[in-house]
Amino acid sequence: MDWVSLSLLCALALASADAATKAWLGTHSAAELALVRLTLSGALLAPLLVDLPPFGNLDPAFWGWLAALVPLEIAAMLLYMRAIRDHPLSLTLPYLAFTPVFVLLVAWLLLGETVSARGALGVVLVVAGAWLLNVGHARARDWRSWLRPLGAILEQRGARLMLAVAAIYALTATLGKGAMQYLPPAQFGAFYFALLGVAALLVLALPRPRRLLALARHPWAVLAVAALTAVMVYTHFLAIAATEVAYMIALKRTSLLFGMLYGALCFGERGLRARLPAGVLMLAGAALVLLG
Repeated sequence: MDWVSLSLLCALALASADAATKAWLGTHSAAELALVRLTLSGALLAPLLVDLPPFGNLDPAFWGWLAALVPLEIAAMLLYMRAIRDHPLSLTLPYLAFTPVFVLLVAWLLLGETVSARGALGVVLVVAGAWLLNVGHARARDWRSWLRPLGAILEQRGARLMLAVAAIYALTATLGKGAMQYLPPAQFGAFYFALLGVAALLVLALPRPRRLLALARHPWAVLAVAALTAVMVYTHFLAIAATEVAYMIALKRTSLLFGMLYGALCFGERGLRARLPAGVLMLAGAALVLLG
């Protein structure tokens, strides 16, 4: 399977996991959902760890990268689960397109890296898409109201949660580049999620074991969501091994469009005709930033 097919399958698996989480496990807490998406998914990926080199052979710097990554990933997953559980998919998932924008802004502000014309255009498109997503807050005949759609983003809890997720993912994307140089992509993905799963188990389940008992009441739904997440992780790292990271991530971001379609088809979310073009615009902007 080529990297394009793997990336699209990864995007579809991610959107399907989000929709399944919302549909079948929407009564569970964010911590319980994070255990499904991290701990159980990590367990399903465990067979890929068979050929992992001995831990003693890994560079100490590798563990430093992971020590920084793991708490950020758990925090992001908790926010992510709250966003998709409590708010419409079509009004939350598109904001993940801000992740490469945040990466670009951090590199510009902290590292002094220049922004290419393509990257700058990408930022404009992502912001324009966010404006279009909330265009109902503007009045055509009142130019003073034309900035209200951007202000409306901060008024929506779901949007704020997902923007926080995008900001954290911008950090983990940067840190992850450092950690990935020590293991092959597929092995790194399996090991990383296994480690995240153990960490989530210790932090979220050990203090409150009842969270695991609550999940046991819906075994098939839990297993389905975990399996979809595992497929997403596996195809993510296989695709990265076959092409440039920027190309793969740009195509993986089509998950936000799949998620918007799920929102309309499975949950009756209205306004798809207006929101889908906004999602396409944000996706195009994210791709330009990634490829810029």
